Amino acid sequence: MNIITHRVEALRAWMRENGLSAYIIPSTDPHMGEYVPDHWKTREWITGFNGSAGTAVVTLTRAALWTDSRYWLAAEEQTAGTPFEVIRCSRNVATAQEIVEWIRPLPQPLPREGGELAGAQWVIGIDGWCVDQDYAASLETAAAKAGFTLRTDVEPCETLWTQRPQLPLSTIELHPLSLAGRTVAEKLADTRAAIQKNGADALLVCQLDEIAWLLNLRGKDVHCTPVFISYLVVRREDAILYVHPSQVTPEVGAYLQENHILQRPYEAIGNDLGAGIAGVQVLQYAPSATNKALAAAISGNEHISFREAPSPIPPLRAIKNPIEIEGFREAMLRDGVAMVKFLRYLSETAGLTEITADQKLTGLRAEQPGFRDISFDTIAGYGAHGAIVHYEATPATDIPLEPHGLLLLDSGAQYDCGTTDITRTIPLGPLTDEERRDYTLVLKGHIRLATAVFPEGTTGTQLDVLARYAMWQEHKNYGHGTGHGVGSYLSVHEGPHQFRMNHVPAPLQAGMTVTIEPGIYIAGSHGVRIENTMLITDSPPALSGVPLSFKEGTVTTDSQDAHSSAANSPSLKERGQGGESWLRLEPLTLCPIATEPIIREMLFPDEIDYLNRYHARVREALLPRLDDDADRQWLIAHTAPL
Repeated sequence: MNIITHRVEALRAWMRENGLSAYIIPSTDPHMGEYVPDHWKTREWITGFNGSAGTAVVTLTRAALWTDSRYWLAAEEQTAGTPFEVIRCSRNVATAQEIVEWIRPLPQPLPREGGELAGAQWVIGIDGWCVDQDYAASLETAAAKAGFTLRTDVEPCETLWTQRPQLPLSTIELHPLSLAGRTVAEKLADTRAAIQKNGADALLVCQLDEIAWLLNLRGKDVHCTPVFISYLVVRREDAILYVHPSQVTPEVGAYLQENHILQRPYEAIGNDLGAGIAGVQVLQYAPSATNKALAAAISGNEHISFREAPSPIPPLRAIKNPIEIEGFREAMLRDGVAMVKFLRYLSETAGLTEITADQKLTGLRAEQPGFRDISFDTIAGYGAHGAIVHYEATPATDIPLEPHGLLLLDSGAQYDCGTTDITRTIPLGPLTDEERRDYTLVLKGHIRLATAVFPEGTTGTQLDVLARYAMWQEHKNYGHGTGHGVGSYLSVHEGPHQFRMNHVPAPLQAGMTVTIEPGIYIAGSHGVRIENTMLITDSPPALSGVPLSFKEGTVTTDSQDAHSSAANSPSLKERGQGGESWLRLEPLTLCPIATEPIIREMLFPDEIDYLNRYHARVREALLPRLDDDADRQWLIAHTAPL
């Protein structure tokens, strides 16, 4: 019996003892974050599957793992010889209805101790601390319709998982005002004003990046994201931070006291919410970001009312202040230097593999000032691996880079002043006609969205088609979103705004950062994605068909006359019939986009002009930062105009 089978059998014995017919193990933690600390990787522990997304379910007779297309092959390989069947899911989370329908054909009602039957209903369990209130509610509804009862107050891993990793307890660090740009007092005032509009006098904050942003603090508890394990309750005059005392240095403790932020032990949050917190009469929380255990504690407290509403923090955080914007610019300069050094090294070095290429790039980034970490696990997909949208090379899948075809490289870094996210698709030698055509279609989509001018209040959904239009004409498409917000030395994936086909209501506003990353993926052959991080900013009108997507006065090119004329012309707000504010996208990322794969005849003149102007900007920005003449010459050659 292998270790996974042994764990499943132990879980089933525990289920019998506790009157459960099925148990659900999601991939989430109590804070609903993108990256899960080892302490909460229960789904990986029970299945042996280490992908980032998936839902496991164990009944007394069967076991299944749902995961999406990124991990179908890996999941089947890693669960081979275990009780788990892999169910291919179109999303990263199985729906409540899918899970309940799979559980539904159970045997007779489960006997309890003494031989008594549990009754007409069967019982499904899930850890209420590791499922959000919204998903728990959908599970409860689906279970009730199928004749089941859902319990969220059961957690077997505390008993069964021996040698379970401890909670991460990194030292909390101050994020200085010189990089944050706004004080804690200012951010708290904005947050309080927002919740008061909902009739609330307090706010429960569970998501770690929201707490880190609001308090101007950072940590190292979570992979790739500089946050620390905690909860926060914001009250009218102060706030309560629930955190492990060992993480708070004397300096941070004095800072918290100065800003009227009290401390309570991390584990006390449930009891405090259940018993009532002084000064809290109406508590607001976001059901999609609050775990079921805390939501149950709140609803069970007779002394307070509550408001279920989205957190006000993401919209506040999404609009970067001038200091944060300058931090992004500096981070992109540092990252651009590392990328140029890497791309030259790649062009001159044989014998690399996907993993060693990733390691080299990370090492070059680590040489830059203020480097803290990567911002997500690098996607280095060569050839057919590039067609796997979120491919992550492992020792088992790692392949050599050969002198032909395409390498899709999606990567980023955390610097003390900002977060980067960039994708380049790199030709390693001769390409097929299809590879070149797909590359050019993706580039056209990237440029068409990058040159958009749009009224304030437009959503990313309304603009998403611009990135897809050219490839749609060739009957090609991609399944992921086109762009997401990026944090300021925080999470690389930040909301609430996105470029996406399905409706995302968050309006686009000046000061937001957002990526543009269209792609084409041909299974078994190749993948193409080109991504820059952009800044949404006020826009003058475009003249003579020339897309104005650069900060005025930063580039000197053949198009400078038209550019200068636009800079001196009235703003669109002044010219608009309705007095609207008009917005545009300015590229923050500084790195050449490969021109070798381009089929030039497929590009329109304004698309060529945009690419030439972008490369002129990259060249002028990065040349002063490069101290190696070979790197400088490589950059000059690879930013030459088409």
